[in-house]
Amino acid sequence: MGSFNETVLITGASGFLGSNLSGRLVHKGAEVHAVSRVQRIPESGCMRWWQGDMADVETTRALLGKINPGVIIHLAGLSTASPERELVLPTLHSLLVSTVNLLVVAAEMHCRRIILAGSLTEPLPNRPESIPDSPYAAAKWASGGYVRMFHQLYDVPVVTVRPFMTYGPRQDKRKLIPHVILSLLKGEIPKLSSGQQEFDWIYVDDVVEGFLLATEAPGIEGRTIDLGSGALVSVRTVVENLTDLVGSTERPQFGALPDRPFEQARTADIGEAYAAMAWKPKTSLTEGLDRTVEWYSKRVVNVMGRSFQVRD
Repeated sequence: MGSFNETVLITGASGFLGSNLSGRLVHKGAEVHAVSRVQRIPESGCMRWWQGDMADVETTRALLGKINPGVIIHLAGLSTASPERELVLPTLHSLLVSTVNLLVVAAEMHCRRIILAGSLTEPLPNRPESIPDSPYAAAKWASGGYVRMFHQLYDVPVVTVRPFMTYGPRQDKRKLIPHVILSLLKGEIPKLSSGQQEFDWIYVDDVVEGFLLATEAPGIEGRTIDLGSGALVSVRTVVENLTDLVGSTERPQFGALPDRPFEQARTADIGEAYAAMAWKPKTSLTEGLDRTVEWYSKRVVNVMGRSFQVRD
């Protein structure tokens, strides 16, 4: 896609996907606004930051009234698949309540399109017996129900884009791939689960391209569109590839941590994504992992035999 001459509001712009996506939108000429619960220092010529909690409907209404976006991309919310009970209320407010507030206000304002990020952890809608395996999955599942209702009952032009196991530059260092890369670069042994889990891995640049296409593709309102590779690859295979790319003599310790229960092995329906908006993944897993290792390697320096991570 070419230039993007429109006002765009991104929630969660400081996160992994949001930071990559906002950079692309700015480069394409969009007027990008971002909302954060904490105060952010704006960078010159990039985008405008607003402070506010989208879990409060009046704050949401005031912010959208000032920004008046044509497109809203909602990525914000507590993102962890851990099953701890303490996460129930935080995910309820940061994910579900913020989504409903955004839909309510966007319906009042008649935005051109709202893009919401789905999750591969959501139970499949055609399997009513399925049970969410975490508070995060439950909040995403419930959000999807509200999205479909707002589109069906109130004709809100909303699209759900569901990225599968996304990886690449700027990802939180606590996530699997950056954790393994940084550990190996520092000469540490990553301690991992069995590595038998299989996921559909997708490079962040391809996901960003999918979100950009979803802002403009005609006739996709009300739909959920998967972004993935369409194939499953085990965690062990990915980690072994990372070890080879880093050139480390250390070998990751599989089985040191327990596997997460009820993990689902699912592949993206990339045929539907292509039919809906001519999207398909362009980056192979090998190429994506190589780019990711290179990005993190440039941010780790070695001083007198000790490795230190450099802030981006």
